[in-house]
Amino acid sequence: MSGLLLVVSSCENLVEVDIPSNQISTQLVFQDVQTANAALAGLYAGLWEDSPVAGGARGSGALLGIYTDDLESYASSVVNAEYDLYQNMQIDDNVAVYAYWTSAYQKVYQANTILEGMASTTSISGAEKQRIKGEALFIRSLVLFYLQQTFGNIPYPISTDYEINRNISKITAAAALQRLEDDLKEAIPLLSDQYRESERIVVNRKAAEFLLAKILMSENKWNDAEILLRGIVTSPLYQFESDLSKVFLKSGKHILFQLKPKNAVDPTKEATLYYFANAAPSVYSLSLELVNSFTSGDLRKSQWITPVSFNQTTKYRSSKYKVISNNSTEYSIVFRLEEVYLLLAEALAQQNKLTETLPFINATRQRAGLVGLSGTITKETLLAEILSENRKEFFAEMGLRFMTLKRRGLLGTLILVKPNFKSYHASWPIPQKELLLNNNLNPQNEGY
Repeated sequence: MSGLLLVVSSCENLVEVDIPSNQISTQLVFQDVQTANAALAGLYAGLWEDSPVAGGARGSGALLGIYTDDLESYASSVVNAEYDLYQNMQIDDNVAVYAYWTSAYQKVYQANTILEGMASTTSISGAEKQRIKGEALFIRSLVLFYLQQTFGNIPYPISTDYEINRNISKITAAAALQRLEDDLKEAIPLLSDQYRESERIVVNRKAAEFLLAKILMSENKWNDAEILLRGIVTSPLYQFESDLSKVFLKSGKHILFQLKPKNAVDPTKEATLYYFANAAPSVYSLSLELVNSFTSGDLRKSQWITPVSFNQTTKYRSSKYKVISNNSTEYSIVFRLEEVYLLLAEALAQQNKLTETLPFINATRQRAGLVGLSGTITKETLLAEILSENRKEFFAEMGLRFMTLKRRGLLGTLILVKPNFKSYHASWPIPQKELLLNNNLNPQNEGY
């Protein structure tokens, strides 16, 4: 994989030259907990800067938002770039797909570097070593889960060894989910429930349990997921945010994990990416189909969606994140309690525990000013309501629309609003450059 080969080659070149003053050698990184934590901090920073969970144009919120039906794209119609994803016409040399793959596998390589360092160091205490290992395993699992969701069958590197990675083969999507499950079960006991950073910008045990629950839901292991999700919603660490206007403030007790901007006053990438005013959108707007899906009185439409009128035309922008300069109140939220609630509602509904489902779907509905569901409701109706609630709650967030539809086997319904969408579009193509470098990544995904 060139994403891995690029990083490996860069590291090996350091052996032949003096280490730049702003770099730390791999050997030195793991001599004490401070430098090891610095390496881990660099990995968290990379998640914010350029990864599947980054809030910018190369992250899942934007790319999977235009790929599904959350967003409309006004990007340049350059061949083989973002606009082709919007049109569902991507091919295997699409540069946006390649960038997504490469940045993701670079984070996997960084996590593996930390994991190998923890395995070999004798200079760090056992407790700190276990905690650092747990966090690195979580980050690797988070990134690989997004890769599994978007590409299906994927390589699953667990080493930084150049010779191993240059010839690595794919494993099936199902095998990748099982490995992710195993890795997170290893990571969870290494982590504490208590956050080591009060701003929740590093993961704790509950965040890892939630990622495991998401994977279990993708495997249809409803009861196993339910147990984990109930443990999160009953934890005293978290509190449902009843004020809609405060959902995207960094101080919320409903936040499980969030990413801190690079500099103290930087806005979130989402705030600037989706912003336009008094003119036509230059990059993205919310799809009319999404905007029109909100029922009358839904406060999310008035508080999280802003109409922008120009030349007798109106487009709509996502305004979940409000601050576009001198930011001191918002970070990019990766996991929040509302997703736990709705995933638990889905797990319960899938097991026909229909009455138990209602409080967890009604929480977000009633906060949005809607009447809660009640009475006798069929499983099919409840699952449809949960799907609808997911869309309205999480539009333009972390690619959740794509991942929800994929988990439910409903990506095919996109053809109603995305006429080019085909069944094989459930997965993106393996980048052509990767196949040319490593024949073991063949065969290409179906349809490409």
